[in-house]
Amino acid sequence: MEFDPATVRPAVFYHHMTRSIVPRPIAWVSTISAAGVTNVAPFSYFCGVGSRPPSLLFCPANARDGQPKDTLRNIVETEDFVVNIVPQASAAAMNASAVTAPSEVSEFDLCDLNVRPSVRVRSPGVAESPIQFECSLMQINPLGEGPGGANIVVGKVEYMRIDDALLDEAGEIQPDRLDAVGRMGGQEYCRTQDRFELDRPQ
Repeated sequence: MEFDPATVRPAVFYHHMTRSIVPRPIAWVSTISAAGVTNVAPFSYFCGVGSRPPSLLFCPANARDGQPKDTLRNIVETEDFVVNIVPQASAAAMNASAVTAPSEVSEFDLCDLNVRPSVRVRSPGVAESPIQFECSLMQINPLGEGPGGANIVVGKVEYMRIDDALLDEAGEIQPDRLDAVGRMGGQEYCRTQDRFELDRPQ
């Protein structure tokens, strides 16, 4: 089976991409608008970028009407955001926060989530998340226009919070304690429980 993106519907290509690029970590991005309305939504096109400076990116697509979603619009307005890591215990709330809600409605309220005040940025974190990356906006790179058009958002990590309960005696994050979830294709998710090790070549 072969696919030319120029000859198939974008939805078909998206379907096969999201079932091939797995597992994908989830950026549960919380923001605040210039008017003070909080927002939180999940994005699975997400990764770390580098450590000098510490930075990460995620890719919010445009809404079905071709306009920026609340997350992107808020970041344009306030130039900061928080990426929250999703533990399995919060998977249902994360999924619920993907709802399309009016911009004046906070997903924190809709999903019964608690706000964690940030240290370095205006946007709050999700208190139910064990790890938060407080980010200032570095750049936004629009890759497409109209419905589903992709936008790369790059943020500089200004502050990181890790729940002490995740750490072992050496101060290292233990994956079993984190119990993060990842995105597969369709309706499927996975957990960071099944792992193996490989020695790095010398």
